Amino acid sequence: MYESSKDANSVTAAVDLRSDTVTRPTPAMRRAMAEAEVGDDVYGEDPTVNKLQQRAAAIFGREAALFVPSGSMGNLLAIKTWTRPGLEVICEQRAHVNQYELASMSAVAGCMPRPIATQDGILTWTMIESMLRPKGYHYSQTGLVTVENTHNMAGGTIYPLELAEEICDRAHELKLPLHLDGARIFNASVALGKSVKDLTRKFDSIMFCLSKGLGAPVGSMLVGSRDFIDKAHIYRKMLGGGMRQVGVLAAAGLIALEESPKTLHRDHENARHLAEGLSKIPGIALDPKNVVTNIVIFAVRGTGKTAAEISAELGKRKILAGATDKYSVRMVTHCDVDRAGIDRAIAALEEICKASHRTHA
Repeated sequence: MYESSKDANSVTAAVDLRSDTVTRPTPAMRRAMAEAEVGDDVYGEDPTVNKLQQRAAAIFGREAALFVPSGSMGNLLAIKTWTRPGLEVICEQRAHVNQYELASMSAVAGCMPRPIATQDGILTWTMIESMLRPKGYHYSQTGLVTVENTHNMAGGTIYPLELAEEICDRAHELKLPLHLDGARIFNASVALGKSVKDLTRKFDSIMFCLSKGLGAPVGSMLVGSRDFIDKAHIYRKMLGGGMRQVGVLAAAGLIALEESPKTLHRDHENARHLAEGLSKIPGIALDPKNVVTNIVIFAVRGTGKTAAEISAELGKRKILAGATDKYSVRMVTHCDVDRAGIDRAIAALEEICKASHRTHA
């Protein structure tokens, strides 16, 4: 079992950069979990869950919120609530809802994705407008537009506020709902210096994760109007998401929601440090200027090795990373990896690339 780079045995501990989902609950979270007041949430009687939902709604300036086991479920609930079977969902091609949620929008919600390929993960209204289906009975109709901010597989890119709001305004003119996959919206908030309320005010629903950069062990939130959340609550139960004395998890979520955004800037600083170090290694291709949050994706074609081979070599050195395609590797900074761990990762990759160069020389 790997230990994180901030554990006591730091000399031999792994530096886990596979994702910010690997974070462990803080001591404050563990205490809150142990002391949480609980009740049956299916009956709406868990006071800690209710407090978390009320607080999340307040932070985002919405009427209501719903605690869900995962971000994937939160996105699926939004799609199912806003649409009906036979409609299409416009999204970016590499969006999480399209690539990493097991086609649930089709299998469960009965909708088809209408993906748009972009270089940086950022959609514009012009792109979206070109994909809208004309009215008539020959085509499935557009039912929902989804946006992902930050965009995971584009390297943590951020929607400029003006662009996101233009998409919302134009879609609303056509009476199309907008859902935001804001799994890492707090990273966007910190990077832009704007509140999550301001960044999301024109979206009809928002999902955000407590269990990524915010560091909670489990859970995501879905926020929106009271009517929307009431409908989503029904679908949560239908999908098996009704939980009982789950205040033990909501307690950690409350700590994550209140405290963790204050330290996300460190993850961004570490990501930039990582990107700058990697960019100096022959065979590695990336532009550090494109790293604006906590995700670093870099090309390894110049090393003569595939991303899977590079990741395997890193693993032997207790640096954990993942391939995103044949020649791209992703590393994600988070609260359980410090600057020393980042430097270990840079040094390990430099060593691997030098060895590869000698082999191919």
